[in-house]
Amino acid sequence: MTETIARFEDILDKLPQRLIEIPEAAAAYKPDPDRWSKKEILGHLIDSASNNHQRFVRTQFAATLEFPEYEQESWVKSQAYATEAWSDLVTLWHLLNRHLLHVVKAMPDAVLSHECIIGGQPGVPLSLLVAGYLGHLDHHLQQIVLP
Repeated sequence: MTETIARFEDILDKLPQRLIEIPEAAAAYKPDPDRWSKKEILGHLIDSASNNHQRFVRTQFAATLEFPEYEQESWVKSQAYATEAWSDLVTLWHLLNRHLLHVVKAMPDAVLSHECIIGGQPGVPLSLLVAGYLGHLDHHLQQIVLP
């Protein structure tokens, strides 16, 4: 978990400034009607943080816990991330993730093997769920900052 925490800290140290430097128009640009803008991608990451907050906290209290599937298209559309101010989205994403990092750091080793089941898929240990969250975060942040 030490390596995961260090990676999470690195993301939160470096990325917020890079994100905030993206101009509003560039963040709102939709490359194709069927693809998300940078705002919508970051909104998706806000949803991911929100869903994983529940998973990270609740799974600590049960050896096995099941959660519903996340319906990403519906969530992103219903929250109208495309019309929200870029700076507000960046701030919300950053603060949610700072809190998630705090939650992860506070997890006792004994709960890391607790199993989380999402949308009827095979269960995964809480430790792998946290690592998977960071992989997902990396993937989508690259979509935002590289193009």
